[in-house]
Amino acid sequence: MTAQRQERNSGRVTKRHRLRPVAIALWAGLGGVAVAAQGCLAVASQAATTERVVVNRYTGLAIDGFDPVAYFVDGRPVIGQEDFEASEAGAVWRFHNEGNRASFVAHPEVYAPMFGGYDPTGVARSVTLAGNPRFWLIVGQRLYLFDRAETRDAFAADAPRLLREAVARWPELKQDLAE
Repeated sequence: MTAQRQERNSGRVTKRHRLRPVAIALWAGLGGVAVAAQGCLAVASQAATTERVVVNRYTGLAIDGFDPVAYFVDGRPVIGQEDFEASEAGAVWRFHNEGNRASFVAHPEVYAPMFGGYDPTGVARSVTLAGNPRFWLIVGQRLYLFDRAETRDAFAADAPRLLREAVARWPELKQDLAE
């Protein structure tokens, strides 16, 4: 991450832009099948902003530069633009437009991927596998990233159990990541 980017994203807004309303999609398509587990676990909806976040070590970008808000608004992964960046949880996040950036800055706990972008099926097994932004689901109004399509499908088939196990194991894994 460059010093220029760090300075630009130090939490202050340098350009004035109009805010656009953002609709939050509650459902995500998976091969034509809607997947949702409303209220799987109350704990699963805790803020992701205090969690260790998967960051590309060369670019400093979270979720490989994909816009986390786009999953909710557009229902698909959308690559973010360098002109629309924000710093949160020790990472640089990119967005497709200013409206998405403003929504994330106002509510990172809603839009950041759960478990910091680590695959929840791995977390459930006490393994930290970085999620791939191309393999994702929104479950219980939270974004989850998976390392491959097979783990996404396994998670979709048994989300309540896997979430329960992942939530139980995440604090210890997160502590190990911080060390």
